Amino acid sequence: MKHVIIGTAGHIDHGKTTLIRAITGRNTDRLKEEQERGISIELGFTYFDLPSGQRAGIIDVPGHERFIKNMLAGVIGIDIVLLVVAADEGTMPQTLEHLHILDILGIKKGFIVLTKSDLVDEDWLELVEEDVKEEVRGTFLEGAPIIRVSSVTKQGIDRVTNLIDKYAHELEERDINDTPRLPVDRVFSISGFGTVVTGTLLSGKLTVGDEVQIFPGDKKARIRTIQVHDNDTDTAYGGQRVAINLAGLKKDDIDRGHTVAPIDSMKDTMMLDVKLKLLKSIDRYIDNRTRLRLYLGTKEVLCRVVLLDKDQLGPGEEAYAQLRLEEEVVAKRGDKFVVRFYSPMFTIGGGEVLEPNPRKKKRFDEKAIKELEIKESGTSTDIIEKIVEENSKNFPTTKEIAVITAMLEENVKEEVNKLIEEGKIVSFQLTKDLHIIHKNYFDNIVEKILDELQNYHNKYPLRVGMPKEEVRRKLLKNAKARVAESFMALLIERGLIEQKLENICIKGFEVKFSTEQLEIKNEILNRFDKNPYQPPKKEDLETINIRKKDEIFEVFTTLINKGDLVKLNEETYIGKKAYDKALEILKEHLNKNPSITTGEYRDLLDTNRKLAIALLEYFDQIKITKRERDIRVLY
Repeated sequence: MKHVIIGTAGHIDHGKTTLIRAITGRNTDRLKEEQERGISIELGFTYFDLPSGQRAGIIDVPGHERFIKNMLAGVIGIDIVLLVVAADEGTMPQTLEHLHILDILGIKKGFIVLTKSDLVDEDWLELVEEDVKEEVRGTFLEGAPIIRVSSVTKQGIDRVTNLIDKYAHELEERDINDTPRLPVDRVFSISGFGTVVTGTLLSGKLTVGDEVQIFPGDKKARIRTIQVHDNDTDTAYGGQRVAINLAGLKKDDIDRGHTVAPIDSMKDTMMLDVKLKLLKSIDRYIDNRTRLRLYLGTKEVLCRVVLLDKDQLGPGEEAYAQLRLEEEVVAKRGDKFVVRFYSPMFTIGGGEVLEPNPRKKKRFDEKAIKELEIKESGTSTDIIEKIVEENSKNFPTTKEIAVITAMLEENVKEEVNKLIEEGKIVSFQLTKDLHIIHKNYFDNIVEKILDELQNYHNKYPLRVGMPKEEVRRKLLKNAKARVAESFMALLIERGLIEQKLENICIKGFEVKFSTEQLEIKNEILNRFDKNPYQPPKKEDLETINIRKKDEIFEVFTTLINKGDLVKLNEETYIGKKAYDKALEILKEHLNKNPSITTGEYRDLLDTNRKLAIALLEYFDQIKITKRERDIRVLY
């Protein structure tokens, strides 16, 4: 079922609130000051049933220029707008500013309502209509119907509701499977219930019991109750005006401008990449780093505009820009925004968010501008590819890409699968998470790893490879240890590298000893084999040839890396054959007996207590045995 939000717009005292009262029978001015002064200050909300029986929400926005911030907070999420023009005054400054704002925000459907039509004669009405037609030329309201109305006599009210009903049937349904986002436009507290927020649910659905987060920030809450059009409901859907009672939050924990969304579904940002366009009607130019007021969702925030492809922006011109914000916000690609001058405050333009979580960009960077062109006009698949490429050094998961883009992870995975099939993305699984990197980054990092390994092999020809931890620290420092481990496993699986114990080498690399080194190797192994459970100390090996001490230890290290010798601890080493026999003896004993003491193991090996302890502690470490007081049992 479609859900429809109607909004009014127009100059102060042109009859917006009175029109709504004539349509719905309700007064949207709820504040005492509004009723006493006869002007709308805050947003007003109500609902009514269309002739077809469909219920529609309606938002009344203030018309005074001092309250434009409130107007901007209300128009987010509007489907159909009624541009209200008083017949006795015609178009006025706020009529035009509201019209420009609606146009910038991408609203597609609406029409003009000439209120107070009973106060003027036919000739005047015709003049006003011609003036209105001229003013809306070039906007989404060009060619839109103009309905003459009297909210007092009810003239034209049926035509208004019937046209709304017609437009409502033409609207596309909102995606209820998208990430739910509720920009907050009002916060209040009800005794006995707690904190309540209202807003227009832009997409998705929210259900009683859902855990949600308040963005920007990390405050969390649970949805206790939901109301839509004054009725309790279990679920609210995109396109509905919603009131949500949040458990776990105080009224001061949330303000207009915050967004309610599922936990960890969005990412706070201090920068936005945008396509910015100035209105043709202004007579001001924007220089680089001009300070502006940004209106995004229901939030107002100050920012500096960094022009990326122009030195200056003039009336009617557009540019790629990066907005450097003075407060954190959250956004999604495709969100519309409005900008106004910092002082004096008036609307100068707006545009669309191309990247809600960008890296800092340099001006006139051709690569950066090309990326923004793709994000502006490319397909969802193109955009996901670019975002993955930008974040590849961190080996992101599909969930992390979903947070960056404010998309559902299921939708991200669909695009990623297409890119994997096209060979543009490389993926690998780590437990439940699918990590993804761009093929360009994959090729680049593989080349660096192979170059680093080749240099290592050239420098240390007797070592079987670079320690795995050193590879991670040098070349995969942005990846967590387990992620780096999985990535190296992928390279091993693809036959690019090999792992030998805890060392990494180029596929096919083999240690080759010189004649002299081969003699040293044989002598070292002979010394360990001569009395296997009374092995020599490392420093004892110097006696092989004191002048070749460095080379002896290099060969010794190679034998450990190759697995010919086993390092039990920093002081104790043992030959591999002796190690395997010692392990076999231990297991035979423990298969026949519940436990073994150090003394028993020492006697079985006919060795000293020091080597017996070193072996048992090593077996504890690799989880073959475990120590229980003074005995060992099988792990």
